[in-house]
Amino acid sequence: MLTLSLLLLAQDPMAPNDALHRHPDEVNLKNIRQLTFTGQNAEAYWNLAGDKIIYQSTQEDYVDEQILIMNADGTGKRMISSGKGRHTCGYFVPGTNDVVFSATDWKDPGPGMKADMSQGYVWVVNPWYRIFRVNLDTGERRMIDLGSGYFAETTIAPDGSFMTFTSDRDGDLQIYRANLDGTNLQRLTDEEGYDGGPFVSWDGKHIVYRRAPIMDEEHRKDYFDLLSRHMVRPGKLEIWIMDADGKNKRQVTRLGAASFAPFLHPDGKRIIFSSNYGDPTGREFDLFIINVDGTGLKRITHTPEFDGFPMFSRDGKRLIWASNRNGTNKGDTNVFVCDWVD
Repeated sequence: MLTLSLLLLAQDPMAPNDALHRHPDEVNLKNIRQLTFTGQNAEAYWNLAGDKIIYQSTQEDYVDEQILIMNADGTGKRMISSGKGRHTCGYFVPGTNDVVFSATDWKDPGPGMKADMSQGYVWVVNPWYRIFRVNLDTGERRMIDLGSGYFAETTIAPDGSFMTFTSDRDGDLQIYRANLDGTNLQRLTDEEGYDGGPFVSWDGKHIVYRRAPIMDEEHRKDYFDLLSRHMVRPGKLEIWIMDADGKNKRQVTRLGAASFAPFLHPDGKRIIFSSNYGDPTGREFDLFIINVDGTGLKRITHTPEFDGFPMFSRDGKRLIWASNRNGTNKGDTNVFVCDWVD
């Protein structure tokens, strides 16, 4: 006969289950709960209170990636994007019942452009992505006017005073900040090469991001040739940190790998991120944590394939991330939350 706990687990697939979800070496993760169960689900981020989650999802019956929200326990899932076009990079607007995300449906209701894999492993830099602000009560949506080009990877300061995002509006992939209505636009990075994926710290004082500097003239030619065709090759990305106004930039990692999706722990001393560091095939991505001065690198996840897009809750007690573990179908990516154990 099943014990009461196993019976409850069978009735509630979102109940904590470390025996199913946690690798024995994942000592910092406890009470792991799986919140999505099929398709591609990623870039899941907390709201300020830690009781709501916004994420993007691709399912068989979707035209392309869409934006959804759910409660922190995985209940109450609902799509908040149009169901048309491609959407990415959702984030809650603090102090409001609004969210922001990037969308292509204003230009094309069909699926977004696909990566040209004849160029190797590349990411698409979709020139039709624009940032939209949506009210969750009324559904009212408006585009934030920032110019022409790619506008995505948006995050917002916890006090709502500014947003930061990535754009190629000036002919290179750089990081910008602006007021939430698009005014007071400032470029924060200015060296050639890909700067992107900015995340504002919970205290609003710092921005962590990924950077791939130009190494030589051949690299420069390849980078700008791909960018002119709306692609970027994320072969080697390092984690950087800067003040929220763009000052005091400094490199944190020197791993020579594809490191991305950094997020600063609320203590301001450590950065968690995803990387394929240590895998000669470049296919195994795991979560790592490192001190802001570049010391103390530690691997956090150990399951095969992909773990990425980590974010700490504001109190630092919970972690949310996306993983290939326990997928219904091979290659499924799902959202997981856990208690963080130092």
